Amino acid sequence: MKEFFANMDTAQQIYWYIAIGASVIFIIQTVMTFVGADADGGVDADFDGNLDGVEAPFQLFSLRNLINFLLGMGWTGASMYGTFDNKILLGVVATVIGLVFVGIFFFIMRSFMRLAEDNSFKIEDAVGKTGDVYTTVPANKNGKGKVFVSVKGSTRELSAITSNEENLTVGTLIKVIGLEDGILIVQALEK
Repeated sequence: MKEFFANMDTAQQIYWYIAIGASVIFIIQTVMTFVGADADGGVDADFDGNLDGVEAPFQLFSLRNLINFLLGMGWTGASMYGTFDNKILLGVVATVIGLVFVGIFFFIMRSFMRLAEDNSFKIEDAVGKTGDVYTTVPANKNGKGKVFVSVKGSTRELSAITSNEENLTVGTLIKVIGLEDGILIVQALEK
C-alpha cells in the first residue's frame, strides 16, 4: 500500500486520503442507519423550545452532508487527477461534484419525506363521513349511542348523538354532520 501512495504527489495523496476516509465513514453511517442507530452523531438532550409548525427534514450543515461532500470531492479528485493539467480547475470540479452529492442526498431525503403519512386519528376528521349505527342513538339528543365510521382507512367505534325525531336503530346508515364536546352529531342518510 505504501508503494501505491509513494509515487503520487501531495495533492493526489490528499484526494485519495479524503476519498478512502469518507468512504469508510459513509459505510459505517450506512450500516448504523440500517441497524437503527443514530448515524449523524446526534445528542440526546432535553429541549423546551417551541417549534410548532417547523419541519426540518434536511440540515445543510451535518456530519452526513460533510461526508457526502467529501465522498464526491475525494473520489472525483482521485479519479480525475491525471486528466486536468491545472490543479485549481481539478479542485473546482471536485468541489462542484461534492456539492452535487449533497444535492442528490437532499433530493433523496425529500422524496422519502413525501412518503411519510400522518395516520393519527383526529375526531374532527370524521365530520362529513358516513357509517352505520352500532348501538341505538336516542332521538332528540336524549342520550348517546355508538356508530361505526371509517376515517383514514380505519373503522372506528365512536359515541354519537342525533337531533332526529326518531331513534337511530342498529344498522341505520348515518352521516356525521358535526361535533359537540367530542361526540359526533349524526343524522340518518336519506334512502
